[in-house]
Amino acid sequence: MAKKIPLRQCVGCGEMKSKKELVRVIRTAEGDIVLDVTGKKNGRGAYLCHSADCMKKARKNKGLERSLKTNIPDEIYGELEEGFYENE
Repeated sequence: MAKKIPLRQCVGCGEMKSKKELVRVIRTAEGDIVLDVTGKKNGRGAYLCHSADCMKKARKNKGLERSLKTNIPDEIYGELEEGFYENE
């Protein structure tokens, strides 16, 4: 029997991809928004493709804010984008 691959939807482009292809962004219990490189941290998660375009789309359509059920200030987006490019 084939092993099932967990799929997640990118909040930027809306494409379904395997978890390994996506970057997880989480809101911790304290309310911090951070990149979860391991994919194992506790918190409410949202997934993004490894592309600047998807980050821009998610910011424009407030996909991350909807998924994480919180407002995200501009400086947090800046930090996320910096961390995003470091992990490419």
